[in-house]
Amino acid sequence: MAVYTHIDENSLSLFLERYDIGSPTSFKGIAEGVENSNYFLETTNNAKKAARYILTIYEKRANPADLPYFLAIMEHLATQSLPSPLPIQDKERQALQTLSNKPACIISFLSGVSVDNPNTDQCAALGATLAQMHLALKDFNQKRTNDLSVDGWNSLANKIIDQADTVHPGLQKLIIDELEYLKANWPTKLPKGTIHADLFPDNILFTGNQITGIIDFYFSCYDILAYDLAVCINSWCFDAHHQFQHAHAKRLVEMYDATRSLTPEETDMLPILCRGSALRFLLTRLYDWLNPVTDAVVRPKDPKDYITRLLFHRSVKDTADYLV
Repeated sequence: MAVYTHIDENSLSLFLERYDIGSPTSFKGIAEGVENSNYFLETTNNAKKAARYILTIYEKRANPADLPYFLAIMEHLATQSLPSPLPIQDKERQALQTLSNKPACIISFLSGVSVDNPNTDQCAALGATLAQMHLALKDFNQKRTNDLSVDGWNSLANKIIDQADTVHPGLQKLIIDELEYLKANWPTKLPKGTIHADLFPDNILFTGNQITGIIDFYFSCYDILAYDLAVCINSWCFDAHHQFQHAHAKRLVEMYDATRSLTPEETDMLPILCRGSALRFLLTRLYDWLNPVTDAVVRPKDPKDYITRLLFHRSVKDTADYLV
């Protein structure tokens, strides 16, 4: 989340006339993440009752054709009592809008805060919640291909591979070698379903160790369920110095498995899935690093963090190495 599109007071007032959510009393940009423009919005109605929302303006990689799918996932989860934001419909019962000539949506505000350095209890809560989400989406009948899986990694790498060594010596060879390995070894017969695919700590809200919000579904797709777990291992189980936290991974996987049982094949394939996840975020961060957006509030995230993670996963012999 970040702010690339700036909304003035007049534009906001005209936009909110479409809704029955009251008049704005507070409106400010949220300077986190790198994908979309996000604003905190607070309104009050005639009864002086305050309500809080998030206004998102979709930028960059978001394909407008995919947005109804993402909003449908949020609505599906919210109606099944998972802590997902609910897209707010306007007076004509439409959730997806246009603002500043870009797609936009207002969603409900969820309480809680994201954590920079999750503890083992929070990792355990994440494992259980991730499994609950996968189970809740079993009857979600829409599908979207993961355009940031093996074929997508090759396409993205082709755009930046010639500049990779300017960021880190030897990075070009590392990427090429990893693409070849993953193309030859990527699993094709593991259980699939609708996944989040981007469940970083800043996309989970906590009150204490209890999860109160799952947000930012804009990479969601139909893919290998255990790949979602691999994304979480990469993003939740390394400390600030990029050292792997075995206790975090153990609790994350244990609580996922206690809620939705992993098959033996899923467990065996976790190291390869983790390598794929690490390469995916290395490539997207590298692309953003080499192609910065002018006037963005936040700087792109350092791709070198995921070089460290990828090299760690390449050293892992089997899944037991993660869980000791």
